[in-house]
Amino acid sequence: MDDAGYFPGSALAMIKARLLKMHFDARVGHIGGNLSCIDAVAHLHLQVMLEDDVFVLSKGHAAGALYATLWATGDITEAELLSYYKDGTHLAAHPAARWNRRIRFGTGSLGHGLGLATGVAFAKRLRHEAGTTYCLMGDGECQEGSIWEAAAFAQHHGLSNLVCLVDANGWQGFGRTGEVGGAAPLAGRFRALGLQVEEIGGHSSTALDLALRRRSEGPLVVVLDTVKGHGVSFMEDRMEWHYLPMSPDQYDLALQELEAA
Repeated sequence: MDDAGYFPGSALAMIKARLLKMHFDARVGHIGGNLSCIDAVAHLHLQVMLEDDVFVLSKGHAAGALYATLWATGDITEAELLSYYKDGTHLAAHPAARWNRRIRFGTGSLGHGLGLATGVAFAKRLRHEAGTTYCLMGDGECQEGSIWEAAAFAQHHGLSNLVCLVDANGWQGFGRTGEVGGAAPLAGRFRALGLQVEEIGGHSSTALDLALRRRSEGPLVVVLDTVKGHGVSFMEDRMEWHYLPMSPDQYDLALQELEAA
């Protein structure tokens, strides 16, 4: 497919197509976990977040979803996107900190993002600054104790300017989260700490908007019920797409399926 043909009509389809091209050109994996969260990442940045808001990508291996989205918003240039995964790039496999105004932290050492986001939200309160801090993390990293320390801190201080989204696709690096060391039921654990929790279909922008509108006092946790590799039939709910790059035939088929959706 030539350079003029990647982009279907909608912005979200365009972002997903650009994500696939990035990964195909770089011959790298982590595609499944990017596709499970890209709906939420793109919707937040294109339709929800304001200038003073901050986004922390705790599941750093989904950096491609963030880069493609920031390309769509104009925060990352086409030239920068073409450097993805290359020597000397700012667009590494996991986000590198502070080269871009929208990327505050280097993440990907899992379990740290919620603590960072909680710190930003707490600092905003102390400084009387506007803006909400959003943190996206994976269900696998909820096995980390640091997640629950940060959640308890956020609840204790009533950080109503903090929204945590959990990409609950049911997989982590070496198997299903429930088999490796699951933290289920995630929603129940967060609620036990006194946090407001909404459980929604993770690929629905309408459901996400409704969940955000239901936010009350204190932090909000939105558990996104997602599918690893969502939108590409041969990737959906398959662990190997945490790792595999696409062949040319697979890339063409993936684009066709996204465009037909």
